[in-house]
Amino acid sequence: VHRNLDPTLHPFEKAKEYTRALNAAKLERVFAKPFLASFTHDDGITCLARNPRRLNSLLSGSADGDVRLWDVPARRCLRRLVGHTGQIKGIGVTPDGEACVTCSTDCTVKLWKVPFAPFDGGPIQEDQEPVLEFSGKHAFRAIDHHWDRPQFATAGAAVEIWDHERSEPVHSFSWGADTITSVRFNPAEPDVFATTGSDRGIALYDLRSNTPIRKLTKTNAIAWNPMEAFNFTAANEDCNLYTYDMRRLASASCVHQDFVSAVMDVDYSPTGREFVAGSYDRSVRIFSFNGGHSRDVYHTKRMQRVFAVRFSGDGTYVFSGSDDMNVRVWKANASEQLGTLLPRERKRQQYNAALVERHKHLPEVARIVRHRHLPAPIYKAAKLRRTQIDSERRKTQNRIAHSAPGSVQLKPARKKKVVAELE
Repeated sequence: VHRNLDPTLHPFEKAKEYTRALNAAKLERVFAKPFLASFTHDDGITCLARNPRRLNSLLSGSADGDVRLWDVPARRCLRRLVGHTGQIKGIGVTPDGEACVTCSTDCTVKLWKVPFAPFDGGPIQEDQEPVLEFSGKHAFRAIDHHWDRPQFATAGAAVEIWDHERSEPVHSFSWGADTITSVRFNPAEPDVFATTGSDRGIALYDLRSNTPIRKLTKTNAIAWNPMEAFNFTAANEDCNLYTYDMRRLASASCVHQDFVSAVMDVDYSPTGREFVAGSYDRSVRIFSFNGGHSRDVYHTKRMQRVFAVRFSGDGTYVFSGSDDMNVRVWKANASEQLGTLLPRERKRQQYNAALVERHKHLPEVARIVRHRHLPAPIYKAAKLRRTQIDSERRKTQNRIAHSAPGSVQLKPARKKKVVAELE
């Protein structure tokens, strides 16, 4: 009988590692239970905002004009901010986390104090009145607070910059007569902000001058990468998301696919390595910042069209607000074990993750890691969409084959959506 007397040799080392990697991939899917909790409103959720100073604080606005402040770990509503008579379209939190501004279709912006106390058995769901009110000439569609100054930007018929101490806007930017649907300040460049409009445009502005840059495809929302000041991701009506570098806007840096309906909102993780997006097709997907396809998809039987998504301040959780009057809390990593881990548990999880990463290209492991269960409507719509794309590709190839050389010009997918440049 052959015996291995050399302790430095390990027979079947690759076979053992492969088996362990396969088991680790299977266990990851077994323990993938991302849904944690849901918070209930009286109407559909239209917008979300997280407090930059407090990890456990979340603000949500609904279609009935109600804004609620949530204590996420205790799963309770601390305050109802009552005052708007129209649909809440945006919430912005001040950099110190002590106040927030909300805008509505009732042509008003209100400034609220955001009290937050640890769980002390105090009053819950107490109504609160606004501190200040700003009146506009048109319905507001979005709002975002400046990262450093006591200023905020509103979007509607025009883009307006407001100061906490002034009742009238200090700046007004207009470019055409179309409605502005979203506005976001750059976290690294304090004077730069981006807007999206109903005229299929993304405009980059500078507070020091009125400088719109580009026209792109119809965009619903926009999010800046917090770690790469020049990059932003746009959520589009054509089921895709596009990441652009503001220095090279002639083509997208990356096209993110997988949704089968319009993408309604997008938000980056604080690390800048991934982002979450919510869609009209009733699903939430998490993408790598440079990944063409989603790494995970979340859905429930009762969840309807997703209008707002946010990452938590530590990148561990994802919040989604949908049309079925619920704010849902998900784990950013579906199979992550919450709570305190023993050193042996942590090492074991790191070892399993390293095994899967090393063997992720092998067919068996890749199939398990990649597979996600989808609801029947999304699965069928994705299948139909693939058929349509393949048909279009065959049609283009046939046209090229039966045309004069060079007469049919192909445009890359990254450049297709850039319509025109307007300075």
